[in-house]
Amino acid sequence: MQTVQNVRCPNCGSHAERHHLKSDRLTRTQCPTCDYLMITCSETGRVIEAYAPGIYARR
Repeated sequence: MQTVQNVRCPNCGSHAERHHLKSDRLTRTQCPTCDYLMITCSETGRVIEAYAPGIYARR
């Protein structure tokens, strides 16, 4: 089962999505604007995978 939340990207502040993957016990936050990605274990909070292309500068 998967639950999706609309959240603000912690990298650039744009609209992002947070997917709670209950069967895998993972939480994935992704932003299409700046390509931010963070996958964490829902139980321990440990980072499984992360990609943040630096601070996004709006112009």
